Amino acid sequence: MEGRRVRRFNMGRARGQHPQTQTHHSLLPIHSHSNPSSPSRLSTTISCCYCDFKFWAFNQPLFHFGRSHSQILRAWFSIGVGFGLTLLFSISLILIWELGRALNLFHGSFFINLFSTFSSSFSTSVADVACIFVATMVSVSVHELGHALAAASEFVQMEYVAVFVAFLFPGALVAFDSESLQPLSCFGALRIYCAGIWHNAVCCAVCGLALLLLPFILFPFYIHGESPMVLGVPSTSPLSGYLSPGDVIVSVDGVPIHNVQEWMEMTALINELALRGRNHSLDVQGFGINRIKGYCVPNSMMEESKQIIGDNQSSCPDDLTAFTPLPCDHTSILDHIHPSRIEKAHCLNAKNVVKLNKCGEGWAAITNGSNCICSQEESCLSPVQIPGLIWVEITYSRPYYLECLRVRRKSFVGPRISDSMESNCGGTFVFVGDVISMARSVKLTAYQPRWAFPLGTYLPNVLERILICTFQVSLTLALLNSLPVYFLDGESILEATLSHFALLCPRKRRKVLQDHVIYFVSESDLCS
Repeated sequence: MEGRRVRRFNMGRARGQHPQTQTHHSLLPIHSHSNPSSPSRLSTTISCCYCDFKFWAFNQPLFHFGRSHSQILRAWFSIGVGFGLTLLFSISLILIWELGRALNLFHGSFFINLFSTFSSSFSTSVADVACIFVATMVSVSVHELGHALAAASEFVQMEYVAVFVAFLFPGALVAFDSESLQPLSCFGALRIYCAGIWHNAVCCAVCGLALLLLPFILFPFYIHGESPMVLGVPSTSPLSGYLSPGDVIVSVDGVPIHNVQEWMEMTALINELALRGRNHSLDVQGFGINRIKGYCVPNSMMEESKQIIGDNQSSCPDDLTAFTPLPCDHTSILDHIHPSRIEKAHCLNAKNVVKLNKCGEGWAAITNGSNCICSQEESCLSPVQIPGLIWVEITYSRPYYLECLRVRRKSFVGPRISDSMESNCGGTFVFVGDVISMARSVKLTAYQPRWAFPLGTYLPNVLERILICTFQVSLTLALLNSLPVYFLDGESILEATLSHFALLCPRKRRKVLQDHVIYFVSESDLCS
């Protein structure tokens, strides 16, 4: 959260009121007289729901920097004035739209859709809370730094910087001497008021650019876009026990996977193809024959396997899977629909079958998805599975296991490593179930470290989350402070803008400001 402000700049005075007796209604802890030479350089305030920490260490450095680069900073914050006024005008139109929506004049809610989008990307884990806390501190610090530099460029000395926590929400504020704000012009005041919003917008742009350039920044240390790496597998995940942190997903159904987006898109495509292919599947006593995916099984392996009849109540043992032959041509599919004409099913070891060549129409990696591509010594068999469950092959590798690192080194200089050793460094397993929930149950990243070190696997993901969270929090802070509501920067921006109208006397200007601010406050209450 950001320190609340209420008109730190007051353009007009009440008639007959002496400057020394003027009151400033501000929630900022403003000092009328500062004493930089005071031996106490730190101050702390603690209450039941609020605590702050004030310090003066940045007063002189920021003031000297702003005064030394006043021309550049004034030009920089003048751009911010244009942005702040544009955002204030846009937010005002959105509030009018929200009022019309509350009165059933319009449809759709901008703020509800915006904040629901932001809140949907956060969960309640400790890591997410820490990410939000860091992003909030960065966004608030950038916001207050803008106000401090803009004031310094106008030769306004700040009193102190305070970091506070109110109702578990962190924040910061910059206190100014109220008397030094009086001689400023309206545009100079606007530069100070719009500086925080402008810096939040720049912070969003920097975060977005950093997200785009992150693969290039981390290129010396990480490989990006080659294959997604597993960061975590919850115990409730259906892939628990098959994948572990550090494993790399190579392919799904023979199709190479390069990043998390392709992982989700591929599983969605497999699910869609399976739904379309249900009309072409056979039902045998509550079991479905997947007529989409098949394997070229040697006839010798079929002869050695256990056979079961389609109308028989017997089934395969737990370590074996039932496979049934697929017809070679599509014209014979209808001839096999009746259960009495189902060919004999074979109980085979799925771990051995997945290593064979593929046949059928369901493999995206096969351009010619025919059932007749197997040789004369082979037959195209398809797994028998429960209707509604999808058969998916997932190929993975374990490049960062200590044993696998040794295998990789020996493979360059020594003889061929045994197959059992290579199987421990990767392989292919079959998942049968809901592929959408399966894909969402694992946490992946598109970055792979070039060298194996413990915390290196999580660093890119942490940076991405902090950048995304900072972008969202900074954008939210800019939008909230643009509202023409009391205690926010929008009120001061609106007041200073109205001061440009020379036809309005101070009393009328205050009346217009009061009407506008109260109108927007009541409108926001109505929309909420």
